Amino acid sequence: MPDVELAKRLERVVARDEIRQLVYRYALAIDSRDLDLLVSLFVPDVRVGRTLTGRDALRESFEESLSAIGVSILFVGNHVIDFQDDAHASGVVYCRGQIQDGEKWIEQAIQYRDLYERRDGEWLLVRRNHVLWYGVESSERPLAQPPANWPERHVGRGTVPEDLPTWQAFWAGRRPRSG
Repeated sequence: MPDVELAKRLERVVARDEIRQLVYRYALAIDSRDLDLLVSLFVPDVRVGRTLTGRDALRESFEESLSAIGVSILFVGNHVIDFQDDAHASGVVYCRGQIQDGEKWIEQAIQYRDLYERRDGEWLLVRRNHVLWYGVESSERPLAQPPANWPERHVGRGTVPEDLPTWQAFWAGRRPRSG
């Protein structure tokens, strides 16, 4: 295999890894309510809704939507990435979501349909379309348990996400949704 072809293939391997990290960081940012990280994952001129653009508008949109729910847990699964060229790619991401909605605990099967772009050597999200297979209310109420006091007990309520500084900062001055 010629060196040029090998270098090109290695670039694609690295690009796939960088894009996957982008998607993992998205889930982490949502769950920890780290809005700085969250908006930094998108292109600076991201389109928000039909008329707005930019990370400030995106921040406001996420702030509003994330204030409407309590704890969220996004688990990223399958991720298929297709390259259009060296700076543009699309992806399909499967995600299992668990979301606290007031007193309810919702489980979702989600598919994200993404567009990615490489700008200044960094892969970023251009667009993320959230498509739902289903959402179902669980009869389990995992956050309504007494504390586990890990490692004393394996069963019970843990300390995440309330122990995260970004979670605390997000909810400072707001009333969190509780279950």
